[in-house]
Amino acid sequence: MNAHSLRPLALSLALLLTACAGPATRPDSSSDPLPDAPENMPAILVAEAFMTPPMLEHEIDSVAAWNAPDGSTWLIATGKQTSQLVVYDGDTGALRRTVGGPGDAPGQFNRPNGIAVYADLVFVVERDNQRVQVLQLPDFTPVAQFGRGELLTPYGLWLREVKPGELELMVTDSFMADFRTELVPPLDQLDQRVKRYRVQLEGKTPTATLLGSFGDTTPAGALRMVESIAGDPMHDRLLIAEEDLRVGTTLREYRMDGTYTGRDLPPERFQAQAEGVALWACQDGSGYWITVDQSADRTVFHLFDRVTLDFRGSFKGNTVALTDGISLHSVATRRFPEGVLYAAHDDRGVGAFDWRDIAKALDLRQNCDTP
Repeated sequence: MNAHSLRPLALSLALLLTACAGPATRPDSSSDPLPDAPENMPAILVAEAFMTPPMLEHEIDSVAAWNAPDGSTWLIATGKQTSQLVVYDGDTGALRRTVGGPGDAPGQFNRPNGIAVYADLVFVVERDNQRVQVLQLPDFTPVAQFGRGELLTPYGLWLREVKPGELELMVTDSFMADFRTELVPPLDQLDQRVKRYRVQLEGKTPTATLLGSFGDTTPAGALRMVESIAGDPMHDRLLIAEEDLRVGTTLREYRMDGTYTGRDLPPERFQAQAEGVALWACQDGSGYWITVDQSADRTVFHLFDRVTLDFRGSFKGNTVALTDGISLHSVATRRFPEGVLYAAHDDRGVGAFDWRDIAKALDLRQNCDTP
Protein backbone atom coordinates (compact mmCIF):
# COMPACT_ATOMS: atom_id res chain seq x y z
CA MET A 1 0.00 0.00 0.00
CA ASN A 2 1.16 3.56 -0.64
CA ALA A 3 -0.22 6.96 0.16
CA HIS A 4 -1.95 7.21 -3.21
CA SER A 5 -4.08 4.15 -2.44
CA LEU A 6 -5.86 6.00 0.36
CA ARG A 7 -8.73 7.12 -1.84
CA PRO A 8 -11.48 9.03 0.00
CA LEU A 9 -14.08 6.47 -1.02
CA ALA A 10 -16.05 7.10 2.12
CA LEU A 11 -15.43 9.70 4.76
CA SER A 12 -15.57 8.75 8.38
CA LEU A 13 -17.23 11.13 10.78
CA ALA A 14 -13.78 12.34 11.71
CA LEU A 15 -13.20 13.49 8.14
CA LEU A 16 -16.48 15.34 8.07
CA LEU A 17 -15.43 17.20 11.17
CA THR A 18 -12.09 18.10 9.61
CA ALA A 19 -13.86 19.42 6.54
CA CYS A 20 -15.68 21.81 8.84
CA ALA A 21 -12.43 23.45 9.94
CA GLY A 22 -12.88 27.10 10.76
CA PRO A 23 -13.06 29.52 13.66
CA ALA A 24 -14.54 28.00 16.79
CA THR A 25 -17.96 29.42 17.64
CA ARG A 26 -18.71 27.47 20.80
CA PRO A 27 -19.46 29.41 23.97
CA ASP A 28 -17.01 29.53 26.83
CA SER A 29 -17.21 26.14 28.56
CA SER A 30 -15.97 26.97 32.00
CA SER A 31 -17.70 25.28 34.88
CA ASP A 32 -21.10 26.79 34.00
CA PRO A 33 -23.84 24.14 34.12
CA LEU A 34 -25.71 23.22 30.98
CA PRO A 35 -29.20 24.69 30.53
CA ASP A 36 -32.04 22.80 32.16
CA ALA A 37 -34.47 20.87 29.97
CA PRO A 38 -37.73 19.10 30.82
CA GLU A 39 -36.84 15.79 32.43
CA ASN A 40 -40.16 14.18 31.58
CA MET A 41 -40.02 14.84 27.85
CA PRO A 42 -40.87 11.43 26.33
CA ALA A 43 -38.71 9.66 23.79
CA ILE A 44 -40.35 9.79 20.36
CA LEU A 45 -40.71 6.54 18.42
CA VAL A 46 -38.60 6.28 15.25
CA ALA A 47 -38.90 2.94 13.49
CA GLU A 48 -35.74 1.15 12.41
CA ALA A 49 -35.12 1.07 8.66
CA PHE A 50 -33.80 -2.48 9.13
CA MET A 51 -32.46 -4.91 11.69
CA THR A 52 -29.61 -7.27 10.82
CA PRO A 53 -30.14 -11.02 11.27
CA PRO A 54 -29.71 -12.00 14.94
CA MET A 55 -26.35 -13.65 15.66
CA LEU A 56 -25.89 -13.64 19.41
CA GLU A 57 -22.72 -15.73 19.21
CA HIS A 58 -20.73 -12.73 18.00
CA GLU A 59 -21.53 -10.32 20.87
CA ILE A 60 -21.63 -7.31 18.55
CA ASP A 61 -20.20 -4.16 20.11
CA SER A 62 -19.22 -1.31 17.77
CA VAL A 63 -19.91 -0.37 14.16
CA ALA A 64 -18.47 1.64 11.27
CA ALA A 65 -19.43 2.07 7.61
CA TRP A 66 -17.61 2.29 4.28
CA ASN A 67 -18.83 3.25 0.82
CA ALA A 68 -17.27 0.77 -1.60
CA PRO A 69 -16.10 1.67 -5.15
CA ASP A 70 -19.08 -0.16 -6.67
CA GLY A 71 -21.51 2.14 -4.87
CA SER A 72 -22.50 -0.32 -2.16
CA THR A 73 -22.14 0.43 1.54
CA TRP A 74 -20.50 -1.97 3.96
CA LEU A 75 -21.50 -1.97 7.60
CA ILE A 76 -18.64 -3.43 9.65
CA ALA A 77 -19.20 -4.57 13.26
CA THR A 78 -16.88 -5.99 15.90
CA GLY A 79 -17.72 -9.42 17.30
CA LYS A 80 -16.14 -9.62 20.74
CA GLN A 81 -16.97 -13.24 21.49
CA THR A 82 -15.97 -14.76 18.14
CA SER A 83 -13.01 -12.38 17.68
CA GLN A 84 -14.23 -11.53 14.19
CA LEU A 85 -15.44 -8.60 12.16
CA VAL A 86 -18.98 -9.05 10.87
CA VAL A 87 -19.70 -7.34 7.55
CA TYR A 88 -23.27 -6.47 6.52
CA ASP A 89 -24.84 -4.70 3.58
CA GLY A 90 -25.26 -1.14 4.85
CA ASP A 91 -28.49 -0.59 2.90
CA THR A 92 -30.32 -3.82 3.71
CA GLY A 93 -28.61 -5.37 6.76
CA ALA A 94 -27.95 -8.64 4.93
CA LEU A 95 -24.83 -10.54 6.03
CA ARG A 96 -21.97 -10.26 3.55
CA ARG A 97 -19.13 -12.09 5.31
CA THR A 98 -17.08 -12.45 8.48
CA VAL A 99 -13.39 -11.62 8.81
CA GLY A 100 -10.66 -13.00 11.02
CA GLY A 101 -10.80 -15.24 14.07
CA PRO A 102 -9.11 -15.69 17.45
CA GLY A 103 -5.36 -15.06 17.68
CA ASP A 104 -2.70 -12.40 17.79
CA ALA A 105 -1.27 -12.76 14.27
CA PRO A 106 -1.99 -10.07 11.65
CA GLY A 107 -5.59 -10.45 10.50
CA GLN A 108 -6.62 -12.19 13.72
CA PHE A 109 -8.32 -10.57 16.70
CA ASN A 110 -8.72 -10.97 20.45
CA ARG A 111 -11.85 -9.29 21.81
CA PRO A 112 -12.18 -6.58 19.13
CA ASN A 113 -14.14 -3.60 20.38
CA GLY A 114 -13.87 -0.07 18.95
CA ILE A 115 -13.74 0.42 15.18
CA ALA A 116 -13.35 3.35 12.78
CA VAL A 117 -12.90 3.78 9.02
CA TYR A 118 -10.69 6.33 7.28
CA ALA A 119 -10.62 6.22 3.45
CA ASP A 120 -9.90 2.52 2.72
CA LEU A 121 -8.39 1.72 6.13
CA VAL A 122 -10.18 0.06 9.05
CA PHE A 123 -8.84 0.69 12.56
CA VAL A 124 -9.82 -1.96 15.13
CA VAL A 125 -9.15 -1.79 18.87
CA GLU A 126 -8.46 -5.22 20.41
CA ARG A 127 -8.94 -5.22 24.15
CA ASP A 128 -7.19 -8.50 24.90
CA ASN A 129 -4.42 -8.09 22.33
CA GLN A 130 -3.82 -4.61 23.77
CA ARG A 131 -3.38 -3.08 20.34
CA VAL A 132 -4.95 -1.24 17.45
CA GLN A 133 -4.86 -3.17 14.19
CA VAL A 134 -5.13 -1.52 10.76
CA LEU A 135 -6.57 -3.36 7.75
CA GLN A 136 -7.02 -2.23 4.17
CA LEU A 137 -10.31 -2.55 2.32
CA PRO A 138 -11.82 -4.19 0.40
CA ASP A 139 -9.88 -7.36 1.25
CA PHE A 140 -9.23 -6.59 4.94
CA THR A 141 -5.52 -6.99 4.34
CA PRO A 142 -3.62 -6.37 7.60
CA VAL A 143 -1.15 -3.52 7.07
CA ALA A 144 -0.15 -2.34 10.57
CA GLN A 145 -0.61 -2.70 14.32
CA PHE A 146 0.41 -0.54 17.24
CA GLY A 147 -0.16 0.03 20.94
CA ARG A 148 1.37 -3.07 22.53
CA GLY A 149 3.31 -2.11 25.61
CA GLU A 150 1.39 1.20 25.76
CA LEU A 151 -2.28 0.18 25.94
CA LEU A 152 -3.50 -1.81 28.92
CA THR A 153 -7.24 -2.38 28.43
CA PRO A 154 -8.25 -0.43 25.31
CA TYR A 155 -11.88 -0.12 24.26
CA GLY A 156 -12.92 2.78 22.04
CA LEU A 157 -11.31 5.14 19.54
CA TRP A 158 -11.86 8.30 17.56
CA LEU A 159 -9.73 9.66 14.74
CA ARG A 160 -9.44 12.67 12.48
CA GLU A 161 -7.22 13.90 9.67
CA VAL A 162 -4.95 16.74 10.83
CA LYS A 163 -3.19 17.18 7.49
CA PRO A 164 -2.75 15.13 4.32
CA GLY A 165 -1.14 11.81 5.19
CA GLU A 166 -1.44 12.29 8.96
CA LEU A 167 -4.14 11.31 11.45
CA GLU A 168 -4.69 11.98 15.12
CA LEU A 169 -6.12 8.94 16.90
CA MET A 170 -7.36 8.71 20.48
CA VAL A 171 -7.91 5.40 22.29
CA THR A 172 -9.74 5.02 25.60
CA ASP A 173 -7.91 2.76 28.07
CA SER A 174 -10.16 1.48 30.85
CA PHE A 175 -7.66 -0.52 32.89
CA MET A 176 -8.75 -1.49 36.40
CA ALA A 177 -6.98 -2.00 39.71
CA ASP A 178 -8.95 -5.26 39.92
CA PHE A 179 -10.72 -6.28 36.71
CA ARG A 180 -12.88 -8.94 38.43
CA THR A 181 -14.49 -6.48 40.82
CA GLU A 182 -14.18 -3.43 38.54
CA LEU A 183 -12.12 -1.70 41.19
CA VAL A 184 -11.14 1.66 39.69
CA PRO A 185 -7.51 2.78 40.09
CA PRO A 186 -6.73 5.73 42.39
CA LEU A 187 -7.55 9.16 40.99
CA ASP A 188 -3.90 10.05 40.43
CA GLN A 189 -3.61 7.17 37.92
CA LEU A 190 -6.59 8.26 35.82
CA ASP A 191 -4.49 10.71 33.81
CA GLN A 192 -3.82 7.69 31.54
CA ARG A 193 -7.46 7.14 30.50
CA VAL A 194 -7.04 8.36 26.89
CA LYS A 195 -3.95 7.68 24.77
CA ARG A 196 -3.19 10.04 21.87
CA TYR A 197 -1.37 8.82 18.73
CA ARG A 198 -0.03 10.38 15.54
CA VAL A 199 -0.56 8.04 12.59
CA GLN A 200 1.55 8.63 9.47
CA LEU A 201 0.13 7.22 6.24
CA GLU A 202 3.06 7.91 3.93
CA GLY A 203 4.85 4.88 2.53
CA LYS A 204 3.70 1.29 2.32
CA THR A 205 2.89 0.80 6.00
CA PRO A 206 1.11 3.21 8.36
CA THR A 207 3.16 4.06 11.43
CA ALA A 208 1.92 5.30 14.81
CA THR A 209 3.65 7.32 17.51
CA LEU A 210 2.30 7.70 21.05
CA LEU A 211 2.13 11.43 21.79
CA GLY A 212 0.90 11.16 25.36
CA SER A 213 -2.16 10.50 27.46
CA PHE A 214 -4.73 12.49 29.40
CA GLY A 215 -7.56 12.30 31.91
CA ASP A 216 -8.71 14.54 34.72
CA THR A 217 -7.75 13.43 38.24
CA THR A 218 -10.33 15.37 40.24
CA PRO A 219 -13.45 13.62 41.62
CA ALA A 220 -15.67 15.75 39.37
CA GLY A 221 -13.88 15.23 36.08
CA ALA A 222 -12.17 11.84 36.35
CA LEU A 223 -12.97 9.14 33.79
CA ARG A 224 -13.44 6.00 35.87
CA MET A 225 -14.91 3.57 33.30
CA VAL A 226 -14.47 4.67 29.69
CA GLU A 227 -15.18 3.35 26.23
CA SER A 228 -16.89 5.74 23.81
CA ILE A 229 -15.24 8.97 22.67
CA ALA A 230 -15.90 11.43 19.85
CA GLY A 231 -14.55 14.84 18.96
CA ASP A 232 -15.44 18.13 17.33
CA PRO A 233 -12.26 20.10 16.58
CA MET A 234 -14.23 23.03 15.17
CA HIS A 235 -15.67 23.66 18.64
CA ASP A 236 -12.66 22.43 20.61
CA ARG A 237 -14.70 19.65 22.16
CA LEU A 238 -14.40 15.98 23.06
CA LEU A 239 -17.32 14.07 24.56
CA ILE A 240 -16.27 11.02 26.56
CA ALA A 241 -18.75 8.60 28.14
CA GLU A 242 -18.38 7.94 31.86
CA GLU A 243 -19.95 4.52 32.36
CA ASP A 244 -19.43 4.05 36.10
CA LEU A 245 -22.91 3.96 37.62
CA ARG A 246 -21.41 4.29 41.09
CA VAL A 247 -20.51 7.94 40.47
CA GLY A 248 -23.25 8.75 37.96
CA THR A 249 -23.12 7.98 34.27
CA THR A 250 -22.96 10.82 31.74
CA LEU A 251 -20.73 12.25 29.02
CA ARG A 252 -17.94 14.55 30.15
CA GLU A 253 -16.85 17.50 28.07
CA TYR A 254 -13.11 17.78 27.47
CA ARG A 255 -11.17 20.14 25.22
CA MET A 256 -9.14 18.81 22.33
CA ASP A 257 -5.96 19.28 24.36
CA GLY A 258 -7.28 16.76 26.91
CA THR A 259 -8.34 19.14 29.69
CA TYR A 260 -11.69 18.81 31.43
CA THR A 261 -13.99 21.82 30.95
CA GLY A 262 -15.93 21.28 34.17
CA ARG A 263 -19.17 20.46 32.31
CA ASP A 264 -21.04 17.23 31.73
CA LEU A 265 -24.20 16.42 29.83
CA PRO A 266 -27.15 16.40 32.26
CA PRO A 267 -26.80 13.11 34.19
CA GLU A 268 -30.56 12.95 34.78
CA ARG A 269 -30.94 12.22 31.07
CA PHE A 270 -29.13 8.90 31.42
CA GLN A 271 -31.40 6.56 33.33
CA ALA A 272 -29.51 3.39 32.35
CA GLN A 273 -25.90 3.91 31.19
CA ALA A 274 -24.23 6.41 28.87
CA GLU A 275 -22.54 4.57 26.00
CA GLY A 276 -22.06 5.47 22.33
CA VAL A 277 -21.68 9.01 20.98
CA ALA A 278 -21.61 10.45 17.45
CA LEU A 279 -21.84 13.84 15.74
CA TRP A 280 -23.98 15.08 12.83
CA ALA A 281 -21.92 18.02 11.59
CA CYS A 282 -22.39 20.81 9.06
CA GLN A 283 -19.67 23.04 7.61
CA ASP A 284 -21.27 26.14 9.12
CA GLY A 285 -20.59 24.73 12.60
CA SER A 286 -24.14 23.62 13.36
CA GLY A 287 -25.26 20.07 14.00
CA TYR A 288 -26.26 17.61 16.68
CA TRP A 289 -24.59 15.27 19.12
CA ILE A 290 -26.26 11.86 19.36
CA THR A 291 -25.78 9.97 22.62
CA VAL A 292 -26.85 6.55 23.88
CA ASP A 293 -28.70 5.65 27.06
CA GLN A 294 -28.23 1.87 27.16
CA SER A 295 -31.60 0.61 28.40
CA ALA A 296 -32.38 -3.11 28.47
CA ASP A 297 -35.93 -2.37 27.34
CA ARG A 298 -35.13 -0.14 24.38
CA THR A 299 -32.17 2.15 23.89
CA VAL A 300 -32.99 5.84 24.23
CA PHE A 301 -31.02 8.20 21.99
CA HIS A 302 -30.62 11.75 23.33
CA LEU A 303 -29.71 14.58 20.95
CA PHE A 304 -27.95 17.80 21.94
CA ASP A 305 -27.10 20.95 20.00
CA ARG A 306 -23.60 20.82 18.56
CA VAL A 307 -22.66 24.35 19.63
CA THR A 308 -24.46 24.93 22.94
CA LEU A 309 -25.08 21.32 24.07
CA ASP A 310 -28.71 22.27 24.69
CA PHE A 311 -31.02 19.24 24.77
CA ARG A 312 -32.92 18.80 21.46
CA GLY A 313 -34.97 15.67 22.06
CA SER A 314 -34.93 11.91 22.48
CA PHE A 315 -36.06 8.95 20.41
CA LYS A 316 -36.13 5.17 20.55
CA GLY A 317 -36.83 2.44 18.04
CA ASN A 318 -39.21 -0.47 17.99
CA THR A 319 -36.48 -3.00 18.75
CA VAL A 320 -32.96 -1.66 19.33
CA ALA A 321 -31.89 -2.19 22.95
CA LEU A 322 -28.74 -2.41 25.07
CA THR A 323 -26.74 -0.43 22.53
CA ASP A 324 -22.98 -0.21 22.90
CA GLY A 325 -21.45 1.52 19.88
CA ILE A 326 -23.11 3.77 17.31
CA SER A 327 -21.91 5.22 14.02
CA LEU A 328 -23.47 8.12 12.14
CA HIS A 329 -22.65 7.59 8.47
CA SER A 330 -23.22 11.02 6.94
CA VAL A 331 -22.20 10.04 3.41
CA ALA A 332 -25.15 9.30 1.13
CA THR A 333 -25.88 5.66 0.38
CA ARG A 334 -28.27 4.14 -2.15
CA ARG A 335 -30.99 3.78 0.49
CA PHE A 336 -30.09 6.66 2.82
CA PRO A 337 -29.43 9.83 0.78
CA GLU A 338 -29.15 12.04 3.89
CA GLY A 339 -27.24 9.56 6.03
CA VAL A 340 -27.95 6.79 8.50
CA LEU A 341 -27.40 6.05 12.17
CA TYR A 342 -26.21 2.49 12.87
CA ALA A 343 -26.64 1.20 16.42
CA ALA A 344 -25.51 -2.07 17.96
CA HIS A 345 -28.43 -4.12 19.29
CA ASP A 346 -28.40 -6.36 22.35
CA ASP A 347 -25.04 -8.01 21.47
CA ARG A 348 -26.71 -9.81 18.55
CA GLY A 349 -26.83 -7.39 15.64
CA VAL A 350 -27.30 -3.85 14.39
CA GLY A 351 -30.26 -1.60 13.76
CA ALA A 352 -30.32 1.24 11.20
CA PHE A 353 -32.21 4.55 11.49
CA ASP A 354 -32.71 6.77 8.45
CA TRP A 355 -31.51 10.27 9.36
CA ARG A 356 -34.54 11.72 7.54
CA ASP A 357 -36.82 9.85 9.95
CA ILE A 358 -34.88 11.07 12.99
CA ALA A 359 -34.86 14.67 11.73
CA LYS A 360 -38.58 14.68 10.94
CA ALA A 361 -39.55 13.17 14.30
CA LEU A 362 -37.44 15.63 16.35
CA ASP A 363 -37.89 18.66 14.04
CA LEU A 364 -34.20 18.81 13.13
CA ARG A 365 -32.38 19.70 9.92
CA GLN A 366 -32.55 16.91 7.35
CA ASN A 367 -29.43 18.15 5.57
CA CYS A 368 -26.85 20.89 5.88
CA ASP A 369 -28.23 22.87 2.93
CA THR A 370 -31.52 23.74 4.64
CA PRO A 371 -32.08 25.63 7.90
